[in-house]
Amino acid sequence: MNPNEKEIYELVKENNHILKGMRRASRWTSIFRVIYWVLIIGASLGAYYFVQPYVDTLVKSYQGIRGDINNVKSVVNKIPTTVSNMLK
Repeated sequence: MNPNEKEIYELVKENNHILKGMRRASRWTSIFRVIYWVLIIGASLGAYYFVQPYVDTLVKSYQGIRGDINNVKSVVNKIPTTVSNMLK
């Protein structure tokens, strides 16, 4: 092997080492990205699971208040007819 071929061989060996490192880093990046998103989605679902009873309570309270407001509106709408009937 002449010196030029030996130099090329060393460069190819070094490039191969660098490329294997880049491939390894890419794999680890992909693995950690998947783990990251699994944790994000899992935390979101877990938070929803723990917060859901409170949200349900708030929705039921809102519906109750809304029903009460509708009842008050219907009573207020009946007042003028009741008053006019009393005055006759």
